[in-house]
Amino acid sequence: MKVIVLGAGVIGVAVAYELAGAGHQVTVIDRQAAPAMETSFANAGEVSPGYSAPWAGPGVPLKAVKWLAMHHRPLVIRPGVDAALVRWVLAMLRNCTAARYDINKSRMVRLAEYSRDCLRSLRVETGIAYDERMQGTLQLFRTQRQLDGSAGDIAVLRESGVAFELLDAAGCIRHEPALADVRHKFVGGLRLPGDETGDCFKFTQRLADLASRRGVVFRFGTAVCGMVRSGAGIEGVVTDRETLIADGYVVALGSYSPLLLRQVGLRVPVYPVKGYSITVPIVDPSGAPESTVMDETHKVAVTRLGDRIRVGGTAELAGYTLKLHEARRRTLAHVVSDLFPRGGDVERAEFWCGLRPMTPDGTPIIGATPIARLFLATGHGTLGWTMAAGTGRVLADVLSGKTPGIDLAGLTIARYRGAGVMR
Repeated sequence: MKVIVLGAGVIGVAVAYELAGAGHQVTVIDRQAAPAMETSFANAGEVSPGYSAPWAGPGVPLKAVKWLAMHHRPLVIRPGVDAALVRWVLAMLRNCTAARYDINKSRMVRLAEYSRDCLRSLRVETGIAYDERMQGTLQLFRTQRQLDGSAGDIAVLRESGVAFELLDAAGCIRHEPALADVRHKFVGGLRLPGDETGDCFKFTQRLADLASRRGVVFRFGTAVCGMVRSGAGIEGVVTDRETLIADGYVVALGSYSPLLLRQVGLRVPVYPVKGYSITVPIVDPSGAPESTVMDETHKVAVTRLGDRIRVGGTAELAGYTLKLHEARRRTLAHVVSDLFPRGGDVERAEFWCGLRPMTPDGTPIIGATPIARLFLATGHGTLGWTMAAGTGRVLADVLSGKTPGIDLAGLTIARYRGAGVMR
C-alpha cells in the first residue's frame, strides 16, 4: 500500500524504514531540508529502556515546587496562560499516584525494551554506526534519600525483567572511573547495564539513507498545511506544494502532531516540553564519562558521544517557543563541570534546544486511531530515541495487518478518556 509519513525525525524515519522493509510504497514529508533537524538533532543521546519512567509519579507535585526554587532548576515554567497546558498539567497530576506510575512505567518499559532489541537487530542487519556505546546508564544519587527512594523503580524493573545493579560510591567509580575525582559528591547509583548511548542525529540521517535505498521518497522543504477528511477517514495530505493521496497516513510530527490532528477532529494530549543540551568537545578522555551518567538531583544526563560530551536536561513549559535562555546553559555547564571537571571544554560548548512531545502519563501514542487510514507515532517525550526502532516495527506491523511483536494495550489513543474524535 501507499503510505505517507509526516515527519522526518527519528520516529518518522524509523517508521518509514520499517514500512519500506515490509513492502510498502512510502513517502516522507518534512518542512526541514534534511532528516533530524529539530527535536532529534541534539538530544541527550540515551537509549535507555531501564530509565523509561513517566514524570508523573508520587510526590512529584511537591518535588516540582522544590525544583522551581532551585538555582540550577530542572523545571521551568514561563509566564503565560495556555489552555492546552492547563489541561495537560491537570491530566498529569491525575497520574501522580503510585498505582498509575507503576502502570505507566510498565507500558513504557515494554515498548522501550522491545525497541532496544529492534535496534540491536538493525545494527546487525545494516552495520549502521552512530557513535554507539553499549556500556549502560548510571543514575547517580547525590543523597541517601535519593538512593533510598530508588526502591520503587527497582521493584518495577524487577517485575519487568530489566537488569539492574544498585551500587555504592565505589561501585559507581568502577564503571565511571572519572567520578573518582568527585567521590565526595555522591553516595551511590542505580546502573542499568542493558542501556546504550549514541548520536541520534547521526543515526537518523544514516537510517534515512538506508530507507532511500529501500525506495522511500523524502520530500524535504515541504510544509504540511492540513489533511483532507471525508466521512470516517483521511483522504489526503495538503502541503504547501500539492495535495498527496495515499492508502495510509502516519503522523510523526512530535510536538506539532496535535496542531495538525485537531484540524481533522482528533484530540491528542501531547504538549511541547522544551529540553536543552550543550555539546562539549572532550579535552581529557580519562576525565570524561564512559557512557551516560544521569544526575538525579538536577535531572541532567551527561553522555559520551565519540569525541564529544552531550549534556541534556531541563523541562521548560513555554509553549512552542525555541528561544534559548542562558540560565539553562549555565545549569548544564554546572553539572558537567561538577561531575567531570577535567573532561571537556565548556567554553566551546554548542547550545541547543528542542521540543519534546510529552503525554501526561509519559507513554507515547502509537498505532491506529478512530479515523480510518490515520495512524499515530507521537508523544514519546524524552524517549523518542529510545523507542524509535520499536515504534517503527510496530507501525509497520499494524499497517501490514500483522500482529505486532508486543501487546499494544495502553499504548494507543484508546487509553485516554475524553481524547479521540471531537464531537
